Amino acid sequence: MKAKRVSESVTEQVHIIMPSHISGTDRLFGGQLLAWIDEVSAVTARRHSGRNVTTAAIDNLQFKAGVYINNILVLIGRVTYVGKTSMEVRVDTYVEDHLSGIRKVVNRAYLVMVALDNEEKPTEVPGLILETEAERAEWEAGLRRRELRSKRRKEGY
Repeated sequence: MKAKRVSESVTEQVHIIMPSHISGTDRLFGGQLLAWIDEVSAVTARRHSGRNVTTAAIDNLQFKAGVYINNILVLIGRVTYVGKTSMEVRVDTYVEDHLSGIRKVVNRAYLVMVALDNEEKPTEVPGLILETEAERAEWEAGLRRRELRSKRRKEGY
């Protein structure tokens, strides 16, 4: 199985926020954003593994700013760490100003996706080729997050 570069599976999804996406507080409904994050993560993991995938964990989900009707929302997914059958995918969400193109961070999430074989059993994934210092730093942080997830599982979380 040939290792892949981070850049080979980067996924970008763009939405214009419509009234149907809004909660009772006139902001983007968090559940809608979570669905889009999960979708971007799945596409990213499929591109990396060449397999169907399932979401095993949502490790971190922090909301930094509100999103409102008519905002342009950009989600970008990238693989940050791989194990034997799992991949950690980071999804960054931004509001993009349509005039300046400047993006403001709304959310960062880390998800663990597991590759599935034809019988829906976990299957091996390709290694990850790290080409930049940022990718290496993300890998190291992914190792620490993996250890923390393992510790939480043992503690019953």
